[in-house]
Amino acid sequence: MAVTTATKLSDFTGFLNPEQSAPIFDDAAKMSAAMRLIPQVPLGMNGKAIPVTLTKPTAAWTGEGTEKHKSAGTLDILTIMPKKVTAMSIMSAEVVRANPGGYSNALRGHFSEAFASAFDSAVFHGTSTPFDNYLAQTAHSVEFGAADTVYLDLVAGLRLLLDDGKKRLTKFAWGLDAEPLFLEAVDANKRPLLQPATSDTIYANMIGRPSVIADGVSDGTTLGFGGDFSKAAWGVVGGINYNVSTEATVTINGSLVSLWENNLVAVLAEAEYGFVMADPDHFVLFEDAIS
Repeated sequence: MAVTTATKLSDFTGFLNPEQSAPIFDDAAKMSAAMRLIPQVPLGMNGKAIPVTLTKPTAAWTGEGTEKHKSAGTLDILTIMPKKVTAMSIMSAEVVRANPGGYSNALRGHFSEAFASAFDSAVFHGTSTPFDNYLAQTAHSVEFGAADTVYLDLVAGLRLLLDDGKKRLTKFAWGLDAEPLFLEAVDANKRPLLQPATSDTIYANMIGRPSVIADGVSDGTTLGFGGDFSKAAWGVVGGINYNVSTEATVTINGSLVSLWENNLVAVLAEAEYGFVMADPDHFVLFEDAIS
């Protein structure tokens, strides 16, 4: 949402607690669904080259006096480059001092969640993405309801990947809209499709694969994705950087405003994330039936 006015103390009527004077940031952070599933690699300011295996050597039995088997493995190089994501909050100096309802304390966690949401939207759906590709570009898709059961719909996704050069389905990522659907579903032996959660929104398995249910995965009719998440990589340069200014000039409601002249405080969060994927077709998209 565009900034049209600074956050003021009057916006927090009923939340003010004069005793709240903790630091402006706390240590809350939220990891995105994509970051939990995709391997992280070290990433510097100049990017990183990642080798990707295209073909592997093969072996064959060799008889006495016969020619030995020969084969070759091939590699490709993918380059992951950091892209900047930013968030800024502007508030009055009184809000910073009074910290109504813990607003100032919560900012760091809110910025982390905003970055996680932006990253997931870019990686899963290509929303305002600075990256070259995203999972929803895959040619493989399954519509729930196409088979007799949800269980068979999941198996159909597995079959699509296997039929395409024996690609693997190792994990699932689902949006919150998918959770009720799976909690109501059973497998061929009438057992719950979702096994008990091992931690918050991370289920033990679904057709033998771990599943993550989180914000940012579903979009429109898309409920989630399955595939080989090791065929992608992400990295971050130096974590999230925070800056606080009372002297900069910022744009508020389309006009330049002096923070110092108006007794305002701007909190800026910046991070540089990189993402790369070998081929979107290593994934299958699962979508809800269009009513």
